[in-house]
Amino acid sequence: MATMIADMSARGDLAVVIPARNESDRISATVQAAADIPGVDLVVVVDDGSTDGTAAQAEYAGAIVARHARNRGKAAAMETGAEAVRVIESQEVGQRADGRPRHLLFLDADLAGTAKDASPLAEPVRSGQADMTIAVFASREKRGGHGFVLGLAGAGIERVTGWRPAEPLNGQRCLTRAAFEAARPLAEGWGAETGLTIDLLCKGMRVTEVRVPLTHRATGKDLQSQLHRARQFAGVARALAARNAWRSHAGQPAPAEQVTSAGQADTV
Repeated sequence: MATMIADMSARGDLAVVIPARNESDRISATVQAAADIPGVDLVVVVDDGSTDGTAAQAEYAGAIVARHARNRGKAAAMETGAEAVRVIESQEVGQRADGRPRHLLFLDADLAGTAKDASPLAEPVRSGQADMTIAVFASREKRGGHGFVLGLAGAGIERVTGWRPAEPLNGQRCLTRAAFEAARPLAEGWGAETGLTIDLLCKGMRVTEVRVPLTHRATGKDLQSQLHRARQFAGVARALAARNAWRSHAGQPAPAEQVTSAGQADTV
C-alpha cells in the first residue's frame, strides 16, 4: 500500500477501481498489472465481503483497500471505490497541478496480468471523445451459459436507447467522474452495468465500445455458476424494469458509438 500512496505524487489522471470478492488467487496479479497502465497513480480494491485473503493480497500488491463487512453487490462496490477515490483526492489539495478529478477505470478482479491491456479504454475519455467506454474482449472464451442474461441486457438497452452494445454486461469501463456522478445511484447488484449504460445515454452522454485484449475466468456450468447467472438475470431485469418506466420522461437518447479498436470511435 505504501508504494501506491507514494506514487500519487506522479499526478496521474486515472484511478483504477476493482470490485472483488474471494479473488485471492488472482487479485495480486490484477493489481500489479493495473498499476502499470499509463496514467494510473491510484488502484483501489473494494473487498466486497470476501471470506478468503483477497484484502490482504490486494494490500500486499500495492492497492488501497476498502472493505465491506458483508457482501453488498457489484453496484455498492463500485460506489464505494469511487467514493474512496474522491476522499483521497480531497486530501490532495495543492498536490495535483490541475485539481481535476481522475477518470475512473473499473476492472474485474480476475483479469490477472491482462489488466495492463485495458489502457485503450481510457483514450477516448482522455481525449474528450467519450464520456464512457465499454470493453469488448478481442478473444471470447466459451462460457457455460446459453446467453440469456446477455440477450436480456442487450435487447433491453436497445429497447430504451435505440442502441445495442456488443457486450452490455462487460464490467471493464472507463468514465469521467462527471459521468459516474450523473448515473448515481447505480442500479443495484448485477444490474449496475445495464443501468449505467441506459442512464448515461438517456442523459445525452457519449458511450463508446473499445476492443481490448483482456481475458478473465469464464463462468462454468456447475450449480454455483447457474445460481450466479440467475442472480444476474434478476438484477438486469430489475434495472430494465425501472428504466423502461422512466423512459417517457427522458426524451431521446444521444447517439452511441460502435465497437472500435485502440480507442478509435465511430458514431452510429
